[in-house]
Amino acid sequence: MAYEQLKQEIIDYSKEIGIDKIGFTSAEPFSELKARLEEQQELGYASGFEKGTIEERTEPKRLMPGAESIMAIALAYPTRIKNAPKSVKGDRRGMFCRASWGTDYHIVLQEKLDKLAAFLQEKIPGFECTSMVDTGELSDRAVAERAGIGFSGKNTLMIAPELGSYMYLGEMITNIPFPPDEILNEGCGECTKCIDACPTGALVEPGRLNAQACMAFLTQTKGFLPDEHRDKLGNLIYGYETCQVVCPYNKGVDFHHHEEFEPDPELVKPRLLDLLQISNREFKEKFGKMAGSWRGKKPLQRNAIISLAHYKEKSAVNELIRLMNQDPRPVIRGTAAWAIGKIGVEKGYKAIEQAMEKEQDQEVIEEMQKGLAFQKSS
Repeated sequence: MAYEQLKQEIIDYSKEIGIDKIGFTSAEPFSELKARLEEQQELGYASGFEKGTIEERTEPKRLMPGAESIMAIALAYPTRIKNAPKSVKGDRRGMFCRASWGTDYHIVLQEKLDKLAAFLQEKIPGFECTSMVDTGELSDRAVAERAGIGFSGKNTLMIAPELGSYMYLGEMITNIPFPPDEILNEGCGECTKCIDACPTGALVEPGRLNAQACMAFLTQTKGFLPDEHRDKLGNLIYGYETCQVVCPYNKGVDFHHHEEFEPDPELVKPRLLDLLQISNREFKEKFGKMAGSWRGKKPLQRNAIISLAHYKEKSAVNELIRLMNQDPRPVIRGTAAWAIGKIGVEKGYKAIEQAMEKEQDQEVIEEMQKGLAFQKSS
């Protein structure tokens, strides 16, 4: 009974500090998840960003020997920008996905978890906990599902009936045996909109994602973007969210509960040419507080170049020629050459031919050849 009362006090306090949803589950192993993770590895579907061994990711007591329960929290984030700048010819803009709007959610959720920990430390002598947000060993989604936050959608995202899937998740392992919450029975039913809309077939079956083919994952890689996916990127420079946009649970969803997540229109829709010319220091100062900056500027710049090619933005050709000739990074030189060819102006083709005479990197030369191939096909 004492733990029931303490649980209610935590729930009440969580509302005071702005947590949109909280749930509780046991610290028992996630046995079904373990088998699934092993399958993912065998199939080559894992992203490579995962932390820890499969055992650490599915057995909470390996992370904290005294573990008795896990608290899961969810914070909703906005889906619409007020006064969003337009992307127009001659002034093209890219787009960060919604999950990167505002202050990095890792920071915001960790602050909430720290407040919950401090609250419990005052009440319970010998209280112990370990918390994590996204980058920890535990699967945020698996914990949230078992704690009753929502259900796991066919798009592999956590969906809360009242919040949709536009929410951030975090969790705290504790040494308190909180009574667990019930798992939600709601689900996707017959709907397959997310699977049908996935442009790369990364959703190989309901609830199974091949991360290696997922556009959201690919926007964060540092090498050349695979040829077959470049035309699918549009103007997105970080993340990809078609599988959320088409979800019926997200229809009309737009929560502005947290000031920290409010988007700065100039940051979440940056000028593409400005992004190509930014220094490391400027990038850190300007974008450093956003979740989408975690991989540095190189993937974003590569994606910005592909976006300019998508728009066939002729005013960008001079800058792309400069990058092709001067940038020390092969991925940027090569992607710029490909983009110049796709934009398709005579000056660009001549510049590629000249640059190819002195280029030493074989991968860059291949991209230059792809760029020149557009001339033959036009």
